[in-house]
Order: sequence, then C-alpha cells, then structure tokens
Amino acid sequence: QVQLVESGGGLVQAGGSLRLSCAASGRTFSSYAMGWFRQAPGKEREFVAAISWSAGIKKYADFVKGRFTISRDNAKNTMYLQMNSLKPEDTAVYYCAASSSIATMRGADYWGQGTQVTVSS
Repeated sequence: QVQLVESGGGLVQAGGSLRLSCAASGRTFSSYAMGWFRQAPGKEREFVAAISWSAGIKKYADFVKGRFTISRDNAKNTMYLQMNSLKPEDTAVYYCAASSSIATMRGADYWGQGTQVTVSS
C-alpha cells in the first residue's frame, strides 16, 4: 500500500504561484511513477502532469506547458507541482497519484484525497 497526502493548495490571485506537495508513505516511493490530476466543479477529472520514477521522463497536459513544473525528491518521498502564471480556469481540486508507469497513470493504483486550488480573477 502507498498512502498519498497532498498539501499546498489555497487561494491565489490570477498570475500568482503555488507549489503543491504530495507526500508518500508505505511501499517504496521511488519505484512508482507519479502524477497530478485535477477536477473542477461539474467537470471530469483531467490529467495535469506525470513524472517517471527516476524523474527522467516528464509529461504535461497542453494547457499547463510552460506554466507548471513537476518534480520529485525520492529521498524525501515527495513529489511537487510548481504552478506559475495561474489562471482562474486552473481552479480545481488537485490530486496526486502513484502508478507503475506513466502509461498507466490514468488508472493509477493509489490516489490522494486532494487539495483545493482557487485562483481569483
């Protein structure tokens, strides 16, 4: 089992920045690919970014390219999402996930409870 806990969400003005963290416990964190998803009210959950176990591969949704950066620190069992130039449409609950590979991230084995990000205009 892997337990995932997100933090770092909050209220920020458009153009501002936030850094989300996802702390993992349980089985070996470094063996999992990790990802971020988000879900806005009335919408389906959507993929944001993913990172391989070694951080050698990173994938981003088109709508965050150039604004968000995913990273991980395997020594701290933590993944991050640096979000810059935030827009009101980035408002959502952000979830972290752990899976055996980036390719299987949408059906990830483990999910966190989510952290709310609200961007005001």
